[in-house]
Amino acid sequence: MAKIKKAYFCRSCGAESPKWVGKCPACGEWNTMVEEVIAKESKNTATFRPRDQHNTPQLVRHIRQQTLSRLDLYSSEMNRVLGGGLVPGSLVLLGGEPGIGKSTLSLQIALHAPGIKILYVSGEESAQQIKLRAERLGIRNDDCLIYSETHLEDVLVQITQTSPQMVVVDSIQTMYSDTIESSPGSVSQVRECAALLLKYAKETMIPVILIGHITKDGVIAGPKLLEHIVDVVLQFEGDNNNIYRILRSIKNRFGATSEIGVYEMRAEGLVEVPNPSEILMSHYDGELSGVAIGATVDGARPYLIETQALVSTAAYGTPQRSTTGFDHKRLNMLLAVLEKRLNFKMYQKDVFLNFAGGFKINDTGMDMVIIASILSSALDKPIPSDICFAGEIGLSGEVRPASRTEQRISEASRLGFKRIVVSGYAQKGLEKAPKGIKTIFVHRVDELARVLFQ
Repeated sequence: MAKIKKAYFCRSCGAESPKWVGKCPACGEWNTMVEEVIAKESKNTATFRPRDQHNTPQLVRHIRQQTLSRLDLYSSEMNRVLGGGLVPGSLVLLGGEPGIGKSTLSLQIALHAPGIKILYVSGEESAQQIKLRAERLGIRNDDCLIYSETHLEDVLVQITQTSPQMVVVDSIQTMYSDTIESSPGSVSQVRECAALLLKYAKETMIPVILIGHITKDGVIAGPKLLEHIVDVVLQFEGDNNNIYRILRSIKNRFGATSEIGVYEMRAEGLVEVPNPSEILMSHYDGELSGVAIGATVDGARPYLIETQALVSTAAYGTPQRSTTGFDHKRLNMLLAVLEKRLNFKMYQKDVFLNFAGGFKINDTGMDMVIIASILSSALDKPIPSDICFAGEIGLSGEVRPASRTEQRISEASRLGFKRIVVSGYAQKGLEKAPKGIKTIFVHRVDELARVLFQ
C-alpha cells in the first residue's frame, strides 16, 4: 500500500509547504495553512514541447479585432452588471453569503432565458429539490437541463454530449476531480476544478457561471487564485433581514465594474428593481422631523434614498451612537463638526441613524443629508419634502463637491424634486442644470442650517 502523502496549502494564495507554518511564506497571511492529502508525485520529468507554429508574435496594429456577440440573459440587471450580456467563453464567479440568494438568482436566469440551452449542474441539491424551486420561480425555458453531480469529469462529459450554450455550476466548492486526492472544497480541489473549467470554457467558447461560497471574513472561500483566473467576479450582497439585494461587479475583464444590479426578494423569486429611488423613499401623509432625502451614487448608478435620524436626550451618562448601514466613526466625525462649527451641543444626546431598505452607504456625498436629518430631529422641525441633498462635509465645516454631482441632480429632477442642495465649489464644473429643479449652492455647514430653517 502506497504511503499517503500530505502537504500544507495556504487558503489565501494557494502556496504549498511541506510542513505547517504560522505565516504563509508567499503572501504573508497568518493562520491560513491547512493540511491536505495530495497525489503521489510522478517521476516522469517534463519534456520540452515546441510551440504551435501558428501561434507567433504579432504587431499590435496587425492583430484583427473580433467582435463577440454577447449572450442576452433576459435579465436587465444582470446584463447591466456584466456590461451588456455574457461573453462567450468567459468564466464568471458569483459569490455571496449563505442564504442570500445565489442559487435562486442563477437558477432563475437559467429558467427565464427562453431559447438558450443551459446546463445547470448542482452539487448541493438533488434534481427533485431543484424541481420544487423551479416550479416556484416559473419555468419559461424548456431547454434548461438539470444535472445533479459533483464529479467534474462526469460533468465535462455531459457538457460535451449535450452541447449547451451556457453552464452553471452550483457550487465550485462541491466539485472534485480524480487528479487530486484531497476532499472536495479543499484548496487544491477548488484550484484544479476551476482551472479545468476555465480551459474547457476557452476551448469550446461556452460561458460558465460558478457559484462560490464565502468565508466568515466575507471573502470567497478557496485560494485567492480562484478570483485571478476567472474573467468576472460578482458579489451578491444584502441582509437576510431585508428584502433588497445588490449585485455588484468586483472584477470584469469585458466591461466596467461601476454598475450594480438591484433585486427584491419575494416569494416568487428575485424581482428586478429598475428604479431603486422609488422604493427607497417612503411616502407619508405629512412631513416628519428627522427625515431627509439624499442623492447618492453607487458605482455609476445614481439613486435617491431616505435618511432617518433620531436625536434624543441621553438617559444615561454615556450617549449612544447607533447606525444602520453607515460608518460609525464617520457619524462621530460629523457630530464633532456640528458641535465645533455650529456650537450644537451633542455630548448629552443619543443619536440614531438609519437608511431606508437596509442599504449600506459608503458614499461620502451623503454627509450633508445626514447633517440635515440630525438637525431636523434635534430641532424637531421637518424638512420640506421637495428638497434633497448631495455633498461631503470636511473637518473645517466646508461643504465639498460630491462625485458625479450632475448625475445626482438629474436623478432628483427626474423624480420630481424642486430643489437640491449641493456644494458651492461644484458650481463652476456643472453644466446647465435640468429644467424643473433649482440648485442651491452652500459652502459651509452654517449656510446649510440657514437654508433649512430660514
